[in-house]
Amino acid sequence: MQQGSGGDSVIAAQRRRATVVHPTTRLPQQLAYALASFETHLAAERGLSVHTVRAYVGDVGRLLRHASRAGATDVDGVTLRVLRSWLAAERTTRHSDVTVARRAAAARAFTAHAARTGRACTDAGAGLVSPKVRRRLPSVLSRAQAETLLAVCAQDSGPAALRDRAVLELLYATGLRVGELVGLDVDDLDMAVGLLQAMGKGAKERRVPFGDPARLAVLAWLGSGRPALARDGSGAALFLGARGGRLGTRAVREILTKNLAHVGDAPAIGPHGLRHSAATHLLEGGADLRSVQELLGHASLNSTQLYTHVTVDRLRASYEQAHPRA
Repeated sequence: MQQGSGGDSVIAAQRRRATVVHPTTRLPQQLAYALASFETHLAAERGLSVHTVRAYVGDVGRLLRHASRAGATDVDGVTLRVLRSWLAAERTTRHSDVTVARRAAAARAFTAHAARTGRACTDAGAGLVSPKVRRRLPSVLSRAQAETLLAVCAQDSGPAALRDRAVLELLYATGLRVGELVGLDVDDLDMAVGLLQAMGKGAKERRVPFGDPARLAVLAWLGSGRPALARDGSGAALFLGARGGRLGTRAVREILTKNLAHVGDAPAIGPHGLRHSAATHLLEGGADLRSVQELLGHASLNSTQLYTHVTVDRLRASYEQAHPRA
C-alpha cells in the first residue's frame, strides 16, 4: 500500500525523533551499564545540575563509542592509549581547548568511578593530561555602568518592572548564579537582616548577604508586583513570569539585555557577567579574596583569583589614562 503525503511526513518525523538517542544506545552491554552507573553517580551522589550531567554523560558516551570502535567491550578496554586517541580526534574536529579540557575531565571522572565501583581493574584516566586552557578575562560593567543599569530599571512601577528591578538588584548585590536566583523561594530570604539561602552547585547551600537597595527592591516586588502576577500554581517561587510560573533563566537574560540596551557603552554581558561585575567591584572596594570566594560559592580559590586579574587590568587602564607620566 502506498503512503500518502501525510503518512510520509509522519514516518519522516518518526525517523527524525529516532536519531535523538541516549548515549548508552548502540554500546556494548558492559559499557552501557558503566555509563548508566556513572550518570546515576553524577546526579544522585554528586548532586550536579541537569545540564552538567547531560554534558558529562554526552562526552563519555562519545568516548565509549570511540572505544567500542577500537574493539573495547568493557571499561578495561578504555585504556590510556584509547583515551589519548579519542582526545586527539576531538581536537582535529576543531573543538576549542575549553571543550576538549571538559571532555578530558569527564573521561577522568568516568574512569575513576569505574575503578572505584569495580567495573574496571585500573583507573586509566589518571594518566590523562588535559590541554592547557588560556583563561579569557570576563567582560564586566564599570561601577558607573552598573549604577546606570539599576537606575534604568527603576523608572517604571508596573509588576514586571518591579520584578525586573528586584532581579537585577539581587543579582548584582549577591553575585548569585542565574540558576541559583531563579531557584529562590520567598522563604529563602530573611528581609529583616538582609540574608538569603542559596542552593549552589553540588547541592551545597550557602548564606549570602545583600544590602538595602536590593532589600527595598525585593520588598516592593513582594508588596505590589508579585501579588499581581501570582496564580494558583505559583507556589513559593520568589520570582514569577508573566503567566505566574517560576521565572526561568532565559527570561532573566532577556531582562538584563533589555535594560542594558539603555546603558550607552556597556559591554554585551549575560547574567553571569553581572556576577563577574559584582565580584570585581567587591575586590576593588577592598573585600578580601576569601570572603568573595564564600560569597560566590566557589569550591576553589583559584576560581575567585580570576577576578583579581580583571581588577589589575582596570587599574592599569585608569593609570595610563590619568597619570601624567604613564
